[in-house]
Amino acid sequence: MSTHKLPGYGSTLRTARRLTEQAVRLVDRAVPGRMPDVEVVLTTERGMVDLMVAADIALAGHADRRALNRAVRQSRRTARDCQARAIPKPDGGVLVLIDADKHPTPGAFAVTLVHELVHAVQFSRRGVRERIVRDTRAALGVERQTGRQAREHVRLLKQEESEAYGCEHLADQLIPGATATATAAA
Repeated sequence: MSTHKLPGYGSTLRTARRLTEQAVRLVDRAVPGRMPDVEVVLTTERGMVDLMVAADIALAGHADRRALNRAVRQSRRTARDCQARAIPKPDGGVLVLIDADKHPTPGAFAVTLVHELVHAVQFSRRGVRERIVRDTRAALGVERQTGRQAREHVRLLKQEESEAYGCEHLADQLIPGATATATAAA
């Protein structure tokens, strides 16, 4: 658990550390698969862009100028629209980026954290990491994938998102009423 370009959020970081330790154990028991090493980083929207670009380039294994520009554009769009993102790391771990400014309450943070940790467990399943690497390389223009592979990735991504949304109720075990406050804040 760390921060990136986020000064003055000491109490938020302490709360996040406590919730993360509990959420990792909870999700590891509840979701099929194994929990990899997870690095959680609290940041801002701008910090998310920096970290997503670095993670995508590391995952793709290639960093020419065009790939870097595509990664920056894609990361800016993603950071504007999302609250958090889980990204597999080349070493087998997972990087979970969370925009602290988009989480006004510990309950909202707990729901997002559980959602992203479910994705972390999903990355440990057979073939998922390789599929994500292939799609990232295709998105950055490093390597082409077939239309069939792209459609399969989108279909499986929808299933994985459904599973993650379905497990958000686990956040209520961390903070009672967390899902109710998260839906009210959204």
